[in-house]
Amino acid sequence: MVSVGDSFISGEAGRWAGNSNDSEGGYSGTDRAFDATDGTTDEHRVYGTSYDDHCNRSDSAEVHSARPQARAQRLNVACSGATSTAILLPEHGGSPFKTEPSQAQQLQDAVTGHPVRAVVVSVGGNDLGFEDVITACAKNFLQPIGATPCAPDQAPEVKKRLPAMRTAVVNTLADVTTAMARAGHRAGSYRLILQSYPSPLPDGARVRYPGDGYDRLTQGGCPFFDKDLTWAHDELVPEISTTLASAARASGAEFLDLSRSFEGREVCASTTAQAGPDQRPSGRTSEWVRFVTTGHGQGQRQESLHPNYYGQLALGTCLGLQLDRAPGDRRCTNTAGAGPRDMRLSPAPTA
Repeated sequence: MVSVGDSFISGEAGRWAGNSNDSEGGYSGTDRAFDATDGTTDEHRVYGTSYDDHCNRSDSAEVHSARPQARAQRLNVACSGATSTAILLPEHGGSPFKTEPSQAQQLQDAVTGHPVRAVVVSVGGNDLGFEDVITACAKNFLQPIGATPCAPDQAPEVKKRLPAMRTAVVNTLADVTTAMARAGHRAGSYRLILQSYPSPLPDGARVRYPGDGYDRLTQGGCPFFDKDLTWAHDELVPEISTTLASAARASGAEFLDLSRSFEGREVCASTTAQAGPDQRPSGRTSEWVRFVTTGHGQGQRQESLHPNYYGQLALGTCLGLQLDRAPGDRRCTNTAGAGPRDMRLSPAPTA
């Protein structure tokens, strides 16, 4: 079983079991790279050698935390920050990324002579420039004078980019299929699954810091206006998911819709709580997404707004449920008040 793609499947932010502003005890027990016995912190405990080039493939990445009924070896070649170009075969424009060769080429080399149950792909967000959109929205919020929401400017730009993102994803899936064929695996002999992205942010009505106040930055790590939160949750993430579903259909791949898998567990959601002296981290109460950080304090900037340890376990559960069922397009959602192992599948919405 192999995972291919970007940060949402590499396991970025898997270091963190929830969020905390309390620096004691490994940020109130949320920092999985912290060893309480000797007080040291080593990111390699979570990301292994991939921390050295910042691909950040965590031990809790979904390909590792999935629980399919059949035993399978797990291989994660995904890399944080990867666009489709990092996955494509070299003859189709693929190029090394963060010192690593084309992911499709890595896939081909790794599975030659080995049976394969599934190849799971996450791609498109970086081609669309999702991080740039989120950064622009945060910068708008932080403007000292005349701050205004970013949605009016960003929404039409994103719509313009979606067709190109779809094309990039279709080309990526074609090269994954080609790499598998060259490794001796014909189409249909393995599961090819394209997944979408969970919304990292709640809509503006469900933020535990009301009123567009500055505590969203200083306490919550969600420096965004209500209007931008609602746009990202209600329009941006669903539009990306719909476009990816179309790409999956055109490519003969299964589609796993994760757009609502973190509902109620997003950064700053009113139904979650940060860890602290009186609140231990828990998959039932903590946020499942890393809050926004500059990288000058705890952790790395690139971990911001990615599924954390609990989020990775939830996505792994979704993948395991998908693999335990017959091929098909499905949506994964969580169970209110339950942990990341209590996820549910339903038929994916049709366009």
